[in-house]
Amino acid sequence: MLFRSVMSLSATAIKNSKPKDKNYKLSDERGLYLLITTKGSKWWRLDYRFQKKRKTLSMGVYPDISLKEARERRDQARNQIANDIDPSEVRKTVKSEIHNQSKNSFEVIAREWFVKFSSTWSDGHADRIMRRLERDIFPWIGGKPIAGLTAPQLLEVIQRIESRGALETAHRALRNCGEIFRYAIATGRANSDLSGDLKGSLPQVRVIHLAAITEPKKVGELLKVLDGYKGTLVVSCALRLAPLVFVRPGELRKAEWKDIDLERGEWRFDITKTNTQHIVPLSRQAIKILSELEMLTGNCQYVFPGARSEARPMSDNAVLAAFRRLDISKAEMTGHGFRAMARTILDEVLGFRPDFIEHQLAHAVRDPNGRAYNRTAHLNERKKMMQAWADYLDNLKNI
Repeated sequence: MLFRSVMSLSATAIKNSKPKDKNYKLSDERGLYLLITTKGSKWWRLDYRFQKKRKTLSMGVYPDISLKEARERRDQARNQIANDIDPSEVRKTVKSEIHNQSKNSFEVIAREWFVKFSSTWSDGHADRIMRRLERDIFPWIGGKPIAGLTAPQLLEVIQRIESRGALETAHRALRNCGEIFRYAIATGRANSDLSGDLKGSLPQVRVIHLAAITEPKKVGELLKVLDGYKGTLVVSCALRLAPLVFVRPGELRKAEWKDIDLERGEWRFDITKTNTQHIVPLSRQAIKILSELEMLTGNCQYVFPGARSEARPMSDNAVLAAFRRLDISKAEMTGHGFRAMARTILDEVLGFRPDFIEHQLAHAVRDPNGRAYNRTAHLNERKKMMQAWADYLDNLKNI
């Protein structure tokens, strides 16, 4: 390729160049020139011929790209031309690859997966997953192409979570990543689930069994102590109701009057974890406690409003603080322990069917075909069970 002999462009000439009424060029050697626009912008360009066609390649903007850098880019492009490679096509290919990598990054696919499946989750569950990804995963591998990630890269991210003492969160994050990788495989954007390669790379979470009293005699003693609580009526009612309904502590604290029908003897609420409705049949004893409390808090949103604000539910530590006030240690009983108490005694002492008990504990129970039972399954039998349970607890207090 032949070019007219021109003087080399100097840094001084570039610096002193000013905009004119029309765009104009300051030429360098071998097709390189600086295009100066009427607005004063300065663009590096390279004119060349490829397969008998005249073409122009953008080389960047001055001063971001210096004269020396522009010449290096020109020489690189001319080497490609000498090897029968069109630098313009090379650039298009690179841009396309960058676009595809961005489109198939871990974060893009993770958010796509989230949008597709989060509608089936509760709001709280969905929020926790996205916060986990945004805090612990995306900053480290979010921008990387998912197909190019390696097991050591993923392990480094997960171990970063583990190193701050959040082992359970690390396990959950790894499970979420596995779901995202499997979605990417299903949609043709990844070839393997790296989370499977990391099986056994994290220590197991040590399961701590929450304290519970399950011996009938000790249960009776506990109930008499709870009945003798001298604190606020709200906390007193919560302590007396907890063993009768044996729901999760958070579900009891956040109970709302709109969900309770004292005439029908039912409490219906949505379980946050599974976004499904649960029905708690209310025994005569439970209805009596709630009727007593309704006189005080019936105009509030929450059955057990907080001590400082009626707009918020009772605090998480209220029941535990009451236990400590009654000299009931953590080693003896926790708020969660009422569930283990009911499960053990209903099965081993009162002889109720395990599936009735599991339904009432809001655990997943499936029919013989593997399908989940609906919330009303065995409701009449569960009502009888809950009344028998309440009567049994009353009898224990009189032993």
